[in-house]
Amino acid sequence: MYYLGIDTSNYTTSVALIDDKKEVIQRKKLLPVKSGEIGLRQSDAVFHHTAQLHSLYTELIKDINTADIKAIGVSTRPRNIDGSYMPCFTVGHNTARILSSTLNVPLYEFSHQEGHIGAAVYSSKQEKLFSESFIAFHVSGGTTEAVLAKPDKFGVKLELIAKTLDLNAGQAIDRVGVMLGLNFPCGKELEKLALKYNGVLKVKKPTLKGENCCLSGIENICKNLYENNSLKEYISAYCLKYIENTISLMADKLLEKYGNFPLLFAGGVMSNSIIRKSFEDKYGAYFASPEFSCDNAAGIAYLTYRKALYDKS
Repeated sequence: MYYLGIDTSNYTTSVALIDDKKEVIQRKKLLPVKSGEIGLRQSDAVFHHTAQLHSLYTELIKDINTADIKAIGVSTRPRNIDGSYMPCFTVGHNTARILSSTLNVPLYEFSHQEGHIGAAVYSSKQEKLFSESFIAFHVSGGTTEAVLAKPDKFGVKLELIAKTLDLNAGQAIDRVGVMLGLNFPCGKELEKLALKYNGVLKVKKPTLKGENCCLSGIENICKNLYENNSLKEYISAYCLKYIENTISLMADKLLEKYGNFPLLFAGGVMSNSIIRKSFEDKYGAYFASPEFSCDNAAGIAYLTYRKALYDKS
């Protein structure tokens, strides 16, 4: 039996299947962004998802009998809160509704954020987290948030406990990367440059207001470094270290406020090997594996599997 997940996020079209042995196969494709640009208008994102989704789904199911698909899950909004909306998710949502009606199987709706956390739990092999409370960071181009996750039936209920007050971490990385001439999205290339720098880093102290962070300053700092002819490797390392220090300080404050909960990190920024090693050493934190860190439908498929089993019980 298979459970299908669909996610049409701001920059990735993705579909995934998980079987009853909890093995995942997925297909995904980045939305095309012109060189030198740092994003897409939502109308363009909707167009590209519409063009890409069919071919990815066709490739995903080429070796299976669709009659074996027992449930479909889809991300319909960025977060599971009132008013959370982004047009690009309507492409996946409408496709999922058509498939649900055609295959006569249940349709389950999730938020994109729930999918990221589901993917991190799945790929880190920490299903025990669904039976206890934990703190999850979702750090990407569109989100920089920490949520308190509490057990709730087949999954978890999320409560926002900290966030960025201006720029998202992924936005900062992309803006700095594009300034340095890197290809969007810039995370992987910026990390490669940062790993080449072996000198001393004296990074400015992060700006926090309570448990919330402010990240817009790092863009200006890196711009000044660039205009003063600092090495690209140094600028890259500085940018990532500043973001690492910011999230670490947020985590320290949240652990002090809420208790010594396990920490889970999800989202594209958290695929960074430098930040991951630091947080694994400091906190014993759990991370999504790299292929499940960036936007993907695998977490949606996994939550669909869990929801379907719960409904049968």
